[in-house]
Amino acid sequence: MSTEETRQETREQSCEETRAVELLNRVAYGRLATSMRAMPFVAPARHVVADGRVLIRLHRGLGYHRACNGSVVAYGADNLHSGAEQLWSVQFTGTAEIVEPTAEERAAFGAEPTSVDGEPFEPVYMRVEPQFVTVHTLDYPAGQSTPSSGSSSGSSTGSSTGRQLHHVA
Repeated sequence: MSTEETRQETREQSCEETRAVELLNRVAYGRLATSMRAMPFVAPARHVVADGRVLIRLHRGLGYHRACNGSVVAYGADNLHSGAEQLWSVQFTGTAEIVEPTAEERAAFGAEPTSVDGEPFEPVYMRVEPQFVTVHTLDYPAGQSTPSSGSSSGSSTGSSTGRQLHHVA
């Protein structure tokens, strides 16, 4: 078996990975997590999915790309504040590397912010090759408000009957 055939075989996505990519494509932003000087950090980032890998755009001025390059990172996104009946969260864990995206990949990101924390935005791109993919879904019964939907019934007991957390790894 050639190296290319092996690479293609290892890139075939499981059902969970396919579902995670489909969910990730529903939102534009997520959070990148790793550690810098032994301290964990989480940074917001814009993402697109290309060839089964997560491509992330960060602000170069924050310097997070230096801590991530060549390191294992986690990238997560969710719809937890959407008010949807079914809430979900996905996480891709793998090695990140600084890359120069193609023109098509750059276009997929859309408009850049003008500034980050008052500094002019300067993009840096990273690709995460997922080694582990996790999908969590939280289901609420029809008619029951999700916590993010703003319903305040005054009750502090908050029945958990019918709520389910599904974990797929």
